[in-house]
Amino acid sequence: MTAAPTPTGLRFGYGTNGLTDLRLDDALALLADLGYDGVGLTLDHMHLDPLAPDLAARTDRVARRLDALGLGVTVETGARYVLDPRRKHGPSLLDPDPDGRAARTRLLLRAVRVAADLGAHAVHCFSGTTPDGTSTTTAWKRLEESLTPVLDAAAAVGVPLAVEPEPGHLLATLDDFHHLRRTLGDPAPHLLGLTLDIGHCQCLEPAPPADCVRAAAPWLRHVQIEDMRRGVHEHLPFGEGEIDFPPVLAALTATGYQGLTVVELPRHSHAGPELARASIEFLTKGAPAP
Repeated sequence: MTAAPTPTGLRFGYGTNGLTDLRLDDALALLADLGYDGVGLTLDHMHLDPLAPDLAARTDRVARRLDALGLGVTVETGARYVLDPRRKHGPSLLDPDPDGRAARTRLLLRAVRVAADLGAHAVHCFSGTTPDGTSTTTAWKRLEESLTPVLDAAAAVGVPLAVEPEPGHLLATLDDFHHLRRTLGDPAPHLLGLTLDIGHCQCLEPAPPADCVRAAAPWLRHVQIEDMRRGVHEHLPFGEGEIDFPPVLAALTATGYQGLTVVELPRHSHAGPELARASIEFLTKGAPAP
């Protein structure tokens, strides 16, 4: 039975990287039945493999499935081993090997095409960690050069690129996002936007998560949400960390944010269906009335 619609102006989703034990069709049906508004679709070998043959045809099937279920979508690109079976998230946009950086850029270009074909509201990406022996100046230059063709492609199809600050990465904080934005010539927010992970705000940012939401509002194109503790980068189910969520959800509502707010529990696939149910109940109770 399909759950009642979410009683809030926010649109909640769940990330497929937390449902990797389910077939994609089954995961999408589960989320629709639970009352989610959309899905954060991580392109990976088990869910719409971006490197397997017939990507366009497979993307079309997923688009029709999303439409039939009434689900919105953000395309996420955080698959751990999609490019290299031996290096987590490798190669990155900062890789010392130009061919490695080019491989990551090509993956993001594919993600942009998939997002356009799915009608996604954003394409998510992140910088990667700075390789050993690489200066910060060199790392930022590599990121600028690697992302420029992706930004151009995203602009051409009208899908915002939403960069995520990630603890431990070159681009780790909101200040780092603004540094990248200035480096790239200050593109309009509908071209270069921000993925804000609420847990990362709790983990790393000096301001409370609700203040981060308000500060990020002009550039906000995608939101990931989970619980977390200060100084510990561990994605936790709601209620197991330190975040006070009603002010965060109220801040998101007040900004008029129109994208998806996607539950991000990539290490909990073994309990994915149950956590998806518990998460939508938690968020629905904590969200302000429209």
